[in-house]
Amino acid sequence: MQQKTGLVEALIVEVRDREKIGGAYLNSSAICCTANLAKDGSCKVGEVIIHQDPNDPDGPKRIQTFFEGKNEEAKMVLQTIEINSTGMYYLYFMFCDPELTGMIVSGRTVWRNPDGYLPGKMAPMMTFYGLMSLAYLAIGLAWFVWFVKYWNDIIQLHYHISVVIGLGMCEMAFWYFEYANFNTNGSRPMGITIWAVTFSAIKKTVSRLLLLVVSMGYGVVRPTLGGITSKVMLLGITYFIASGALGLVENLGNINDFSGKARLVPVLPMAMLDACFIVWIFSSLSQTLEKLQIRRSAAKFALYQKFTNSLAVAVLISISWIGYELYFNATDPLSEMWQKAWIISAFWTLLAFVLLLVICLLWAPSHNPTRYAFSEETVDDSDEASIPLSESVVKAGGDLASKVERKERKASTASEQYALGLGEDLEEDKRE
Repeated sequence: MQQKTGLVEALIVEVRDREKIGGAYLNSSAICCTANLAKDGSCKVGEVIIHQDPNDPDGPKRIQTFFEGKNEEAKMVLQTIEINSTGMYYLYFMFCDPELTGMIVSGRTVWRNPDGYLPGKMAPMMTFYGLMSLAYLAIGLAWFVWFVKYWNDIIQLHYHISVVIGLGMCEMAFWYFEYANFNTNGSRPMGITIWAVTFSAIKKTVSRLLLLVVSMGYGVVRPTLGGITSKVMLLGITYFIASGALGLVENLGNINDFSGKARLVPVLPMAMLDACFIVWIFSSLSQTLEKLQIRRSAAKFALYQKFTNSLAVAVLISISWIGYELYFNATDPLSEMWQKAWIISAFWTLLAFVLLLVICLLWAPSHNPTRYAFSEETVDDSDEASIPLSESVVKAGGDLASKVERKERKASTASEQYALGLGEDLEEDKRE
C-alpha cells in the first residue's frame, strides 16, 4: 500500500548521447541502478542510470511518472520539452520495476521544429517537390509548344508522352501540398495524402508502360500491340495495386520507422514487378533493334540504339544506387545521417524525370515524323515471326530479285525492239 509504486521514465536522448544511458561510466553493463551502484551517489535505486554532464544541459532528459498504490493506470503530466541543439532525438519509455513487465504505453507526442512540424529528415523533400513541380511545368510548356507547332504530324505515341508529363505535374504538386500541410498543421492530411499516393502510383505505372510499349516498337515497328495488349494491361494493373499499397503503408498514419521484416511485405512485390518490367523492356528492345536492322531502317535503328543506351545507363546507375542505399541503411541504423536521408527517395523521382526527358527529346514532334513513325515495310511482321531471316538471306534474296529484275528488263527491251522492228517492216511493205 505504498503511495508511489512502479516508476516509469520517459527519456529523450540525442543519438550521440546514447552512451550516457546505462552504467558504462561506472564500469557496469547495467541499465537500472542497483544498491551497489548507488553507494557513491551516482544514481538512485530503481531509476535508469544517466550520466549527466554539467557542461551539457541539453543531455538526456527524463520525465518520471509513478503508479499510485494498486491503480492499474497512471497518467503522465502534459509537458513541453525545449531542445536547443540540432540532432536526431529518440523517445524511450523505460522501467526498472519487474512488476511492470507487460505494461502498455499509449499516447501522443508532438515534435515541432523551428520551421514547422515536418521531421528534419523529411523537411528537404518539401523544397524538392516544389522544385520538381516547376521542372515538370517547364518540360510540359516546352512539350506543349512542340505539340502545337507540329500538330499535323502528331502520332499516337505523343499523346501517351503528354499524359505522363501531366501525371508527373499533378504528382509533384500533390506531394508538395501534402508536405506543406503537414508542416503547418502537425498531422498528415488524409485526403491529400491519398490523392498524392494515387497519382504517384498511376504515374509510376503509366511511365513503366510507356517505356515498355516504346521498347516494343509501338508506333515505329508495329501500329498496334496486337495479342500482347492484355498481358501489358495485366502487368500494369498489378503494378498499380502494389505501388498504391506500398504508398499508403508508408505515408498514412503515424511517422514510424518500420522494421526490416515489416517493410519486406509491401516492398518485395514492387521489386519483383520492377524486375519483370526491366526484363521485358530489354528483351523487347532486342527484338525491335533486330527488326529494324533487317529492314535496314538506319534512322529508326539509330534512334532506338540511343534509347537502349540511355536505358542501360539508367539501369546501371539504379543498381549502383541500390547498393549505396543498402550500405547507407546498414551503416546508419539509428539515422545519425538523417540530414542526407532525403536524397535516397529523391533520387528515384529525379531518375524518372531524366528518363522522361530523354524520351521527349528522342521522340519530339517534328515536321518529319517518318523518321520514327510506323510505315508499311516490305517485310510483314507475321512473316518475320514465322520465318526467321538473317542478313545473308535478305542479301541473297535481294541479289535474286535484282537478277530477276534485270532479266525482265532485258526481255522487255528485246520485245520492244522486236515490236519496233516488226513495225518498221510493215511500214516498208505498205510503202512498196
